[in-house]
Amino acid sequence: MSFTTKRFVTYFLRGLLFVVPVALTIYVIILILRFLDGIIPIPIPGLGILIMFSFITFMGFLASIFVTRPLFDIFERWMFKLPLVNILYTSIRDLMSAFVGDKKKFNTPVVVKLSNNMFRLGFITQDNLSILGENGLVAIYFPHSYNFSGNLYLVPKENVRVLEGVKSADVMKFIVSGGVSKIGSNSSDLKE
Repeated sequence: MSFTTKRFVTYFLRGLLFVVPVALTIYVIILILRFLDGIIPIPIPGLGILIMFSFITFMGFLASIFVTRPLFDIFERWMFKLPLVNILYTSIRDLMSAFVGDKKKFNTPVVVKLSNNMFRLGFITQDNLSILGENGLVAIYFPHSYNFSGNLYLVPKENVRVLEGVKSADVMKFIVSGGVSKIGSNSSDLKE
């Protein structure tokens, strides 16, 4: 390959490393915004999202007021009594509260020893499983790489080491990227 062709290929690959992540990020954001805007079908772009955002904020305000709080509690107790709805509602509520609630989960990154030479990154979601009769176990969530799913394992406490001085968001980004993202860094190294 000639010097000019090699340089051309290098520039193309560098451009690819820049353009593809930016384009896919913008594309995914546009898809999400279109989906959210389409939930409330109003012909003015963006108005559906604005109405939904206002409604959610207003509901949060009502749920925080002393006078209306009992109504939300009654509604929630009613949801708990419906057989199939109970499982779905509580699972979604608990997952949402793990990210935005007062009792956030996924904030304790850990390294779990799976065998003598194999370890896995995860997050402690429950450190006390005595209600299951498993005093020596903790619940660890292992996100999948390149996917927004994961597995939950119950592992012996002695196989778990908390990662000190590392941000949970960095560990999650590292896992989801399949170990490609650098921990503690927002940009990739584009040097030759």
